[in-house]
Amino acid sequence: MRRNTFTRTMVAAAATISMLTLAACGGGSDDPATTGGGTPQAGGGSDLIKVGFSQLGAESGWRTANTESVKFNLTKENGFDLTFVDAQQKQENQIKALRDFIDQGVDVIAFSPVIETGWDEVLQDIKDAEIPVVLVDRTVDTTVADPFVTWIGADFTKEGVTAGEWVKANHPDAKIFELQGTMGSGAQTNRQEGFRSIVGDNVIGEASGNFTRAEGKAATEAALAAYPDMDLIFAHNDDMGLGAIEAIEATGKKPGVDIKIVTVDGVKDGLQALVDKKFNYVVECNPAFGDQLAELIKKVAAGEQVEKSTIVVDEAFDQTITQEFVDSRTF
Repeated sequence: MRRNTFTRTMVAAAATISMLTLAACGGGSDDPATTGGGTPQAGGGSDLIKVGFSQLGAESGWRTANTESVKFNLTKENGFDLTFVDAQQKQENQIKALRDFIDQGVDVIAFSPVIETGWDEVLQDIKDAEIPVVLVDRTVDTTVADPFVTWIGADFTKEGVTAGEWVKANHPDAKIFELQGTMGSGAQTNRQEGFRSIVGDNVIGEASGNFTRAEGKAATEAALAAYPDMDLIFAHNDDMGLGAIEAIEATGKKPGVDIKIVTVDGVKDGLQALVDKKFNYVVECNPAFGDQLAELIKKVAAGEQVEKSTIVVDEAFDQTITQEFVDSRTF
């Protein structure tokens, strides 16, 4: 099996431990808001760190795995009183959650922003309340000075570059349709930037699938009609790529053969498609960094100095991976 391992600021062992913990986690709640802290237990309640975490949604297998990792690690046993809110991919829900966290007087606010812009007012309110912010997975574009203490997540631009380099090396003349994520999100803008810096001249069409399987399928159906000569799809996540497989197969063509598919994420369903030769290349975006997030929040709550950013370990996979490897994945 060939893997291209990125150099990152964290050790691989930490990511491995975090991924293993996901095997013990249950699925996400259907409720938009859940509380992980509850009533502090006698003897240790005063030491719990009150954390408000706003997840942007549950739009993909990656997001579900990330949520599970966060909930598994930010527990009372680990020293946290967690209030978790699912924003259901709506910025207005997230802003409301952040304001609720201010009212609750949490010690630290952490959130994965739906899109990059539109946060100025609420971030200023959080800053005025002197509550430190930890950004998770995605970033923000704001005029507020020093709006967050630290950020943890993947290098989205590098992910796009890695995907583009594989296409350039293996299919330099490809006619590419780019299946983009939620428009305006850091993952969408940066993956596009990285990918197009390598093979931008090959992109003949684009559309957003909003990081979901259903919308990825619909966008690919339209693309197959609009761009009959396209022979490669770059999907910004696995779920959209899986939707693309359905659309391609419905036309009688073979995904991975007639139309190559390159994706980002590396969740189990995506890697299964790689083993089945329906995907051609997958760039990992590791969701299992809840343990690192927990350690960052502890340091932030204690007023310790932390790095401005932490990049999680990612890999990349081609069709040489085995079924045994896919079965061993915990997300």
